[in-house]
Amino acid sequence: MARTERQGSGESVTRAVELSFALEAAILSGDLKPGDRLDEVRLAERYSVSRTPIREALKHLAASGLVDLRPRQGALVARPTVAGLIDMFETMAVLEGACVGLAARRHTSADRTAILAAHEACLGATASEDPDLFYRRNNDFHDALWRGAHNAFLSDQALALRKRLEPYRRQITFHPGRMALSNDEHARIMEAVFRMDADGAERLMRTHLDTLRDDVTTLVNTVYRSAAAAA
Repeated sequence: MARTERQGSGESVTRAVELSFALEAAILSGDLKPGDRLDEVRLAERYSVSRTPIREALKHLAASGLVDLRPRQGALVARPTVAGLIDMFETMAVLEGACVGLAARRHTSADRTAILAAHEACLGATASEDPDLFYRRNNDFHDALWRGAHNAFLSDQALALRKRLEPYRRQITFHPGRMALSNDEHARIMEAVFRMDADGAERLMRTHLDTLRDDVTTLVNTVYRSAAAAA
């Protein structure tokens, strides 16, 4: 009996994650617009699930800033400001730049092996034309670089902000040409780290994140224009 309950709980968690991805895509595509009320009953009907995974998915999206949970009002699609997103991506660029700068000076032979393997995994995901897989392997590549910095506190700060920006980073992965471009930028960053060029590695990583920031800004502005046109 206990096993059945654990399996049921696991299925509920998995479904909540799937729903959070579906709602995330609906929000960032403009299907669900800033300010729209996210009624649990209607969403449960839309996705043919109970309200429990819907509720969990909304909590997850609230943690990433895509949804506002308000007392007595329920859940609403958030209205993130472009300026706020730019601020976060600029901070992310500083944090990740610092990570690779340290990695260039501190990485070990084991770190080199892990970084190279993560890069090759990204290439494999690109070859298979699987954006979902690429997104996970891309995170692995950045994680390997962070570990090479050998600064746990800095890595923790970068991870916390990455989680906050995760919906936007994931959505951009699906844009045509994005995976190939990321691989090219990753290769240059990796090469700078391996030749112990701390300044070069940091500069390249910050440029890498600046490109992502610009793509996300365009995405959000497009969603806002769509919402305004439909109003």
